[in-house]
Amino acid sequence: MSGTPSSIDVRATLHAAVVTTAIRLAPGHGIPITRHLALLAEAETPAPPAMWTDASAQTVGALLAARARRDALVDGVGVVRLYFDEVRLKRPAALSSRGRALLLASAGEYCAAIGSAQHAARFGAEALLFADTPALRYRALTVIALGHAINGEYTAAEEASSGAQEIFAAEGWPVEEAAYLLFLADILTSSARCDVERLAAVPSAMALTQRDDPYWTYTARAAGVMVKLLRHKFADGRAEARELLHGGLRSASHRMVRHFLLCILSDLYVAQGDDAQALAVLAPYDNPEGHGICFSMQRATALLRLGRERELLLETDACVASETEHCLRTFTPVLLRRALAQQRLGNSRRAHQSMESALLIMQRTGTWATPFLMLPHDETRQLMEGVVAHNPELRHLMASLEGVLARVAAPDNESAPAYATPCLTPTERALAFLLESPLSLAEIARERGVSLNTVKSQVRSIYLKLGVSGRTEAIEQLNSVDA
Repeated sequence: MSGTPSSIDVRATLHAAVVTTAIRLAPGHGIPITRHLALLAEAETPAPPAMWTDASAQTVGALLAARARRDALVDGVGVVRLYFDEVRLKRPAALSSRGRALLLASAGEYCAAIGSAQHAARFGAEALLFADTPALRYRALTVIALGHAINGEYTAAEEASSGAQEIFAAEGWPVEEAAYLLFLADILTSSARCDVERLAAVPSAMALTQRDDPYWTYTARAAGVMVKLLRHKFADGRAEARELLHGGLRSASHRMVRHFLLCILSDLYVAQGDDAQALAVLAPYDNPEGHGICFSMQRATALLRLGRERELLLETDACVASETEHCLRTFTPVLLRRALAQQRLGNSRRAHQSMESALLIMQRTGTWATPFLMLPHDETRQLMEGVVAHNPELRHLMASLEGVLARVAAPDNESAPAYATPCLTPTERALAFLLESPLSLAEIARERGVSLNTVKSQVRSIYLKLGVSGRTEAIEQLNSVDA
């Protein structure tokens, strides 16, 4: 009952968590307390106030930041739309600059966590307008940096990151108050440029900043898996990725990082020619809103290598239809893969249109390596040259793009792998991947949206084909085949 001692204690505890967390979201006052973040992440979001005040902005800002930092994202973008129309508050406001900057930056941080890159960058830019202290400016810039990095606008991300780091150094804040968002932006940027040395430095830098935070530890190790991919340590990379995706650390990790890791695992299989297994890894997953991670794009790489061009186009049609809402970092690779598929199917005009669109985006955001990862070298270069011949304003891109292709594209005559999981259907491959997780068969059925009896029947078929009698033996057999 409201008014009872217990309810008063709960409200007092929540209020203390809100006040303490809000003041610590920007540097200079220590880092947020872990138990406060956990408490606020589970708290119900309040209804929009009739009039926004600094107190209500402080409450909602702390709740949004806690949800982002503790991966409590079940409400998706709906929780932001409850309060905002784009980046404008739906209700009247009597807010100080500090209160508005805090609320806007928290909304941007939450949008970044769910992968809504464009909204994250816009909220960060709006927060920067009202940030009247170095600490608030620093936080706004970190949100901008991550939003741009998720969206593939790496030059803008690096500019915002540099600005934030200059403020941090000038203010002399303790190293443990450095923003997690900047490390994420650095991981995305250095991965996109295939800057292995820069990427390899991130895990140790994160450990020096927050050694005991499991969310930081998980992200640092995920960055290490990307390093293994770029250094061609494929077996080590797969083992590390599986441990992170299916082990106990998963419970304290961020969804975007887990999805990023799934895409790396898929790339590891593609890099070794096991395109079917790459598709199986991705099969249970749908594209999150905003396509900050785009599983359709990821599947398109394997489909192209398997010669399933029509299926690739069907898989990515929805991406093209949602063009204005689609993250640029994942949209550019979609266009490249569609261009090659259309060219193979004899649709030269559409192939040139898709390739031209991809190159125009790169002209605006800068050239980067990952969109060309594992694409056929000569086939891609010839199509680019044909487009540039008809659009001379893109000619200056060719020198850098040819260098990128030489580094990350695949030989056109690359052969299929000499091994494969024996006789499993695509559905069985996807299920076999989940057998390695801690999920029970009932939980696997719920995740896949099928009945428990269906899963049991498929599992029996997998056991029969592998010649095993149980789950542990099946996992050992799958790992031995993969190795």
